[in-house]
Amino acid sequence: MRPTRRPVLPLLAVPCLALAALMPGEASAQNFFEELFGIGRAAKPPVPPRGVPTAPPSGPIPGTPLPDDPSAPLPDAPRPAAPARPVVLKAPSEDGVVGQELMLNGLTGSLKLERSGSGMAARITLPGTKVSQPTESCKVPLGGGPVSLTSEGKPEGVPRYEAAAAECPLRFDVTEGGVLVSSLGPTPLCTFSAQDCATAPVGLWGPAAAGLIPRSAEFDSARGVADKAVRENYKLMTQRARREDVRPIVTEQAAFSSDREQLCRTYAREGAHGFCHLRVTENRALALATRLGVTVTTTATPAATPRPRRKPPVEGMNPDSGTPAPQAE
Repeated sequence: MRPTRRPVLPLLAVPCLALAALMPGEASAQNFFEELFGIGRAAKPPVPPRGVPTAPPSGPIPGTPLPDDPSAPLPDAPRPAAPARPVVLKAPSEDGVVGQELMLNGLTGSLKLERSGSGMAARITLPGTKVSQPTESCKVPLGGGPVSLTSEGKPEGVPRYEAAAAECPLRFDVTEGGVLVSSLGPTPLCTFSAQDCATAPVGLWGPAAAGLIPRSAEFDSARGVADKAVRENYKLMTQRARREDVRPIVTEQAAFSSDREQLCRTYAREGAHGFCHLRVTENRALALATRLGVTVTTTATPAATPRPRRKPPVEGMNPDSGTPAPQAE
């Protein structure tokens, strides 16, 4: 008898099995392929049999308080940042302008501060235009001589003086090398009928442009410091202010920028040296620092007195008694 051969599954059976997945026995065919290729349930890790001991969950480290322990110390809370401090510039002094010949916008008129006993006086010649002929210029010596000034202290960080009783009442705020003049009257214009002259002395009285242009680099560097001081102090004011007070501070700061531009645009050759912008900005920074509670000074804090150096003892002398030390035999 001829030996029987075991039937071999033809290669066409594989496509047939694939077709079987599309037939009503779809679920069983899908399970077959999942088991065959290791996907689906076959890909899940095996479950350990029951009764096999497992490692206990790791407990807290000895000495570590439990989360629900009321006696456990609270975690360190982040410390608040140290409050910012105002930027304080050196305040100007009257000594820098006393006896100096200053002119309105560095162009015309004359202003000279003088010491009068324990007080201060000013010799002022106000420039203006004739009332009857506005195209013609005129000058009026205020008071006909030295005008006594009243000291108002430093309400905005710089020395302030007033001539409230003068025919043209004025306020004088000292700057470094100049004086900011503002009006105490209802309008910045003063009219002198006897002299047929109308004057507007409001503005910065300072040196002529010829002496300022060589210092333009110095002014430009100082202007950056002053601008930063104004920004920092303004920012600190808005942080400390109440919510209802923030809007007036923002409005005031915006007005300062426009007022400074309007005031300094008439200074002689301002674009070549920047003297007016610098001095107005410095005074603004000092005013903000004063409103923030800082007392500005015109001089630096003196250094501590150095201790006298002790002279080294002379060889062979007793440093305590000043007598020769005994010589060893």
